[in-house]
Amino acid sequence: MTISTERLKAEADAMRDALVTTRRDFHAHPELGFQETRTAGIVARRLSELGFETQTGIGKTGVVGVIEGASSEGETLLLRFDMDALPIDEQVDVDFKSQTPGVMHACGHDAHTAIGLGVAELLARHREHWHGVAKFVFQPAEEIVSGALAMIDDGVLQNPAPTRSLSMHVSSMDRVGKVMMTTGPTMAIADKFEIVLRGRGAHGASPHLGRDPIVATAQIVSALQTIVSRTINPLDESVVTVGYIHGGTVGNIIPDSVTLGGTMRSFRDEVALQIRERITALAQGIATAMGCEATLWFPEVYNPATVNHAAMSDLVRNRARQLVGADNLSDDYRTMGAEDCAHFLKAAPGAYVFIGAAVDAEEKKNEPHHSPRFEINEDSLPLSVALITGTALDMLARNK
Repeated sequence: MTISTERLKAEADAMRDALVTTRRDFHAHPELGFQETRTAGIVARRLSELGFETQTGIGKTGVVGVIEGASSEGETLLLRFDMDALPIDEQVDVDFKSQTPGVMHACGHDAHTAIGLGVAELLARHREHWHGVAKFVFQPAEEIVSGALAMIDDGVLQNPAPTRSLSMHVSSMDRVGKVMMTTGPTMAIADKFEIVLRGRGAHGASPHLGRDPIVATAQIVSALQTIVSRTINPLDESVVTVGYIHGGTVGNIIPDSVTLGGTMRSFRDEVALQIRERITALAQGIATAMGCEATLWFPEVYNPATVNHAAMSDLVRNRARQLVGADNLSDDYRTMGAEDCAHFLKAAPGAYVFIGAAVDAEEKKNEPHHSPRFEINEDSLPLSVALITGTALDMLARNK
């Protein structure tokens, strides 16, 4: 028999002070991707103390903890929590402000790690109430979209192979008590491109003697804006953004080359490939017309969409309704942001849920993720522990 949401909420609420202390410690000592040695050491020690079989150094600085329920027969659930911080100078004046100049937990991963340890404690405490295997994955380098693949390369999807997966993210722009869960794609494919335009340098007063890659770049940037508006089906949400242009030194010299690049977001593989093809055609065609040459680069593998499985999403919703009420459950939340947790959900059907953590219930003072003024409401910590633990228990229930 599974444990009621009411009981889980009471137990998570009793952990609040410990969760806050843990989260603030991580917040004061942030670490960038693949540098999370202190954080990983604390996580590994806590998991070992709870009885988990623990491995470190998975994906460089990742930690894996495995524990069996009442029996090993059943599902293997991968629960993923990210640990890394961002290269940002914190501008929030709190007692637990970052002690590392230029590095800050500005996306809530300090909270995620503390929540993950709280869920691990409750699942270990109630092993007799579930069956199968719980595999906790504390992942590095989510912010640079590299940690999941690094852990996969080191075998995190083996011994045992997960059959289900579960993850979460606090949301600083949504009030505490709100839960957002969408079936299907909930976060976008993250792809990127770089174009090098080679022309012929000349004096700025004699442009006819050169081939100007800056003018060609301007034409390409304008043309790329037509991909979403004139190539992609309007029902297929997508974004193409040019984020950088590098070229030239002084005003009276036409340079030999210009480099530009950016990101593309979409929800379907077919659209992502269509965008790549169109960028290539536009860049090469315009470059040729302007007397230049375009060389394009795309990553070998783009980060896939974060896709929620219907049955797994229903399990989250059921617990969320019991925990916060149906009126506080949003069923249509999607974002063009991306997550490399997508690789885990692609390997094992699962769910990714957003949990409100706004400091201001009226949403007047809240700062977005990646802001130097980012803050969260720590009441979201026990609520998250209760929701994720309850969902994990349901995912690990014995099949009948």
